[in-house]
Amino acid sequence: MRYRKLGSSDLEVSEISLGSWLTYSGGIEADRTRACTEAAFDAGITFFDTANVYGRGAAESAWGEILSAHPRDSYVLATKVWGQMSDDPADRGLAPAQIARQIDASLTRLRTDHVDLYQAHRFDPEVPIEDTVEALQKVVEQGKARYLGFSEWTPEQIRAAIDFAGPELFVSSQPQYSMLWQAPEAEVFGLCADNGISQVVWSPLAQGVLTGKYRPGEPVPEGSRFASESMGVAREIVYYDAALEAVQRLVPIAEGTGLSMATLALAWVLRRGEVASAITGASRPEQVHANAAASGVELTDDVLAAVDEALGDAPVSGPKLAALAQSGVKHR
Repeated sequence: MRYRKLGSSDLEVSEISLGSWLTYSGGIEADRTRACTEAAFDAGITFFDTANVYGRGAAESAWGEILSAHPRDSYVLATKVWGQMSDDPADRGLAPAQIARQIDASLTRLRTDHVDLYQAHRFDPEVPIEDTVEALQKVVEQGKARYLGFSEWTPEQIRAAIDFAGPELFVSSQPQYSMLWQAPEAEVFGLCADNGISQVVWSPLAQGVLTGKYRPGEPVPEGSRFASESMGVAREIVYYDAALEAVQRLVPIAEGTGLSMATLALAWVLRRGEVASAITGASRPEQVHANAAASGVELTDDVLAAVDEALGDAPVSGPKLAALAQSGVKHR
């Protein structure tokens, strides 16, 4: 496993990280959650990413039990705030009181006194940006988080925060990024690089589509993510005919390089120096080890050109508002 510096922070994160979006929030059983987490440590994965909203605390609680058995300095822990945490419509967002409540609740579930990275899961255009930034800064001042990040903010929103608090405010951005979703390359990558902000990308395997297991015109395989009602909730983002057909054109490229499809896809994401880590999900320990094997794999220019040709116009590119994201900035 190789490691990369996270933005302007002093954190080093594993190139492959483990996430808990749909799997450890209730998608798989507790014993498999533990097995996958322990497999991550075995594979050299030291970066674990979760969020308060995953299972409304279930993912954090699961990891709180498992990770607390490991020395706190042996892993980098990230969580997020913004999502709907109860049936109360007001129990969401980035208002200062909500951030203050949610960081304490997250730390309790995670069984730790601090997280290494606290991220705004989306932007909240209903709250003045100055209020949100000051509330996040207070979390750091109180020692409850070491560094701050954001997920799926627009360039306008990123600039507004930096204009108010300076480029040292954030160390990470978490966008969706894969062979099939290349939108962040257009604006976000460059803006963040100019301000010392690394990318920690989610869905680098396009929720498993880039493994090649889903074939156009065929039903989804039994036991796969999209065969599960609980884990197939966001399939429309990446599961469409043009994407499935493009993936099948990638298969001979992977075979020609002696790589699995997953390794090819993860190595493609990690080819960009702006990317500090690729967050992967896993429901079985062997998937964790297979994903970890992509660290350090470098693709030649010929392979990269072949990938571009095979993808054609299937990928989403250019500026694109992410799922659940909203544009606009409110000032006080």
